[in-house]
Amino acid sequence: MDWGMKNRLSRIIQPDTGRCVMLAVDHGYFGNVPGQLKSFKKLEPLFRHADALMLTRGMLRDCVSPELNKPVVLRVSAGASMLKELSNEAVNVTIDDMLRLNVSAITCSIFVGGEYEKDSLMNLSKLVNLGHMYGIPTLAVTAVGRDMVRDARYLGMASRMAAEMGATFVKTYYCDDFEKIVEICPVPIVIAGGKKIPEKEALIMASNAIQKGASGVDMGRNIFQSEAPIAMIQAVREVVHKNTTPDEAYELFNKLKGEEEEVISISNK
Repeated sequence: MDWGMKNRLSRIIQPDTGRCVMLAVDHGYFGNVPGQLKSFKKLEPLFRHADALMLTRGMLRDCVSPELNKPVVLRVSAGASMLKELSNEAVNVTIDDMLRLNVSAITCSIFVGGEYEKDSLMNLSKLVNLGHMYGIPTLAVTAVGRDMVRDARYLGMASRMAAEMGATFVKTYYCDDFEKIVEICPVPIVIAGGKKIPEKEALIMASNAIQKGASGVDMGRNIFQSEAPIAMIQAVREVVHKNTTPDEAYELFNKLKGEEEEVISISNK
């Protein structure tokens, strides 16, 4: 890995802890626009608490200030909506645009076992080749089709395949026996937040993943759909970067939630 790629990756995975908290806000690219994503501007206060943002070029250009000093993991695949077969994607951003946007990493999903498995794997191969040519890390996202089981056997296979194909780091789901995935994947793994679950459960999931070897989390809905998003992302940071227990982090969440509600109440008067 050359200097440029190491430098970009160090902006995402923090060198002092070897971990990261990414904020995933790329759901709209396939038609999933849940909850507060409909008001993208409301997410701006969250950005300063994230180590990196994962989003699309349209949202980056239109909704994120260029003065924000946060690394961007840019989704560069598209081509299918949630109404069709999601695995039927292609790379839709040129390397020139990736460089113009000054991204720290590029990403696409792979659909191992999906209808368009080969196409998605070739998309990843294309990004890996571009990444090595221009010094940009590649994140492979192990997407799970409707008929795939999110267990250690499947996710381990998909994560290992991504690493074998040259991905710099991998995003996958947390599951039972998660440590088995980490053991066979030679590159850093961040876990996906997945569907919205209660805050305490999300903190437990993040903590379990970190304790079993994950290098961070990439959460979206479990942060921006929380009843107190800014409090939630700060609680997640405590778990990821400081090994805070879920109980302690949830206590912090409730404390910060009260402060957040008080500020909102004052601003509405």
